[in-house]
Amino acid sequence: MRSTFTKKQLAVACALALGIVSGTASAQSLAPVLGPVADHALVTTTPGQVWMNGFGDCWHSGYGPAPLPNVPCGPQPIAQVAPAPAAYVAPAPAPAPIVVAAAAPQPVYEKVTLDADALFDFDKSVLRPAGRDTLDAFVKNIEGINPSTILAVGHTDRIGSNRYNQILSEERVAAVKTYLVSKGIQSSQVRTSGMGETQPMTKAGQCSGSTNSKLIACLQPDRRVEIEVTGSRLK
Repeated sequence: MRSTFTKKQLAVACALALGIVSGTASAQSLAPVLGPVADHALVTTTPGQVWMNGFGDCWHSGYGPAPLPNVPCGPQPIAQVAPAPAAYVAPAPAPAPIVVAAAAPQPVYEKVTLDADALFDFDKSVLRPAGRDTLDAFVKNIEGINPSTILAVGHTDRIGSNRYNQILSEERVAAVKTYLVSKGIQSSQVRTSGMGETQPMTKAGQCSGSTNSKLIACLQPDRRVEIEVTGSRLK
């Protein structure tokens, strides 16, 4: 049975055959020029452009490896997706410094007894040079103390009247305070008191006789200045 073709069908068949042959020939003839395009069996036009259909697909000659990705219709590289950044974790706060409570100041109470004969001449209230040296030693001894109160108490022996000895004891401790203040001790920190002959150190009947050098020497412990210091020890 003979097949009959219309003129239209023959024209379409001839066009397809001609396109395939010319595409193959073009790919082969342009291989030295196109390099990778011809090597990968892509059908090209006479100017050397890759032949694509209306959907953007390349025409292949049917043989050869897959096209390279550097042509419009070749396999496109898969974009590398960068990994998501790690979530920021704030560092743990530094531990609060340990505050060591300062030790409470150590209370201090000191009492010294100074020989009035070393401080003053007999029956006088003016400090002797040796007396100033004695008070200098006292000031140096309390350098490590923050005094809140310094109490100076003056005492006399029984020689003389009660009134006279009271005044003498007050004048002597006033001289002691003036000297301590001159050495940097606050005046408000120093209190004074004169006791006269009311608080002797000697016992009744211990020293007898008329007023003479022997009696004066026997009553020496009664002539004194007592200094009490109350405060706290400095660091």
